[in-house]
Parts: sequence; structure tokens; C-alpha cells
Amino acid sequence: MDYLRPMAKFAAQPGRGPSQRQLRVGELIRRAVSGVLNRGDLHDPDLSGVSITVGEVKTSPDLRQARVHVMPLGGRDADLVIEALNRNRQELRRAVTRDVTLKFSPELRFVADETFDRMDETRRLLSDARVRRDLDAEGDEEPGSA
Repeated sequence: MDYLRPMAKFAAQPGRGPSQRQLRVGELIRRAVSGVLNRGDLHDPDLSGVSITVGEVKTSPDLRQARVHVMPLGGRDADLVIEALNRNRQELRRAVTRDVTLKFSPELRFVADETFDRMDETRRLLSDARVRRDLDAEGDEEPGSA
């Protein structure tokens, strides 16, 4: 399963994030994939009746590869859904090519969206009594008294 390997082309360069072009194309691809999934254009039994959230699309600098972060509603059967999406990625690629005009049609790879997990972890950390105490102590200091 090569789609599980991290793609070296997506590695961020130190101090630099994605370009505006990468962000713009990623959003166009996200909307196109989301539209296909919303309309139910894929005829796969593992995807029928499943609501899928397309959280983010990260593209490589040359825009030839796109990593699509998805999560089924409620997070149930995420592995099964991602496997089904990767099985149907050529059909999804054709649909994206119809909706988004690019010089090259990007190769799509679907991965689990871990944003919600990170959000829960952040919320848990911020609710910790020691962290709240530190944050409250920081807020009590007078500006410029460092």
C-alpha cells in the first residue's frame, strides 16, 4: 500500500509553507472532490450512504500530486472508507480534471484527517489544571513587566 508512505514532495522546507498557488489549487481540488462525494457519483458499496468530510488538500510544489485529508462522519470505518477512496482514485482524478483546469491532472492520495484528533488533544491540554494555572499566572502579569 504505497499510499500510506509519506510523500517526500510534501515535506515543508524550513521556514516556508505552501505557496499561494498550492493553497488555491488545493482548495479547488477539495471542492471538486467534495462535490463528487456529495453527489454520490462513485458507485462503490463501501462508500454508499457514507458522509465524508474533505478537510484539506495539500499539493506538491509542482501540483502533480495531491494528498486529500478525509474523514467519514463520526470517524466510523475510516480505514475502510480511505481504502475505498484510494481504490477509486482514478475515477476521482477524472472528475477533478473535469472540474479544475490545470496543466497536469494531479495524482490523488487519500489519507485520514487527523485535525479533529489534534483539536481534541489541544482541548485536553488546555483543560489541564497545571496549564490553566500557568495561563492564568501569565495573564496576571502587567504589560511590560517582563
